[in-house]
Amino acid sequence: QVQLVESGGGLVQAGGSLRLSCTFSGRAFSLYDMAWFRQAPGKERDFVARVVSGGRIYYGDSVKGRFTISRDNAKNTIYLQMNSLKPEDTDVYYCNAVSTLVTISPGPYWGQGTQVTVSS
Repeated sequence: QVQLVESGGGLVQAGGSLRLSCTFSGRAFSLYDMAWFRQAPGKERDFVARVVSGGRIYYGDSVKGRFTISRDNAKNTIYLQMNSLKPEDTDVYYCNAVSTLVTISPGPYWGQGTQVTVSS
């Protein structure tokens, strides 16, 4: 069984920075594609960024050039460095894990979310 725990959210002024972390508990972390999504109340969950098991990285259009996703396979952790934050980045951020390379517990799995609030 996989568990994901996010941390690092908080309140920041527009233009500021935050770094989110997501710690993966389970086996074979390096075989999972890891991603960040975000969701506002009453809205759909939106894709933010993904780093796949092989290392390729993808970003949603709204965060390109401002956010950076990374993974540390030795620590079973992914990060989301968020710079030049805008009030519209205010959301609950969720960590996601899914694998096409494992047959046991492939997911998808979700963390409990961490709140990011950007004040204008």
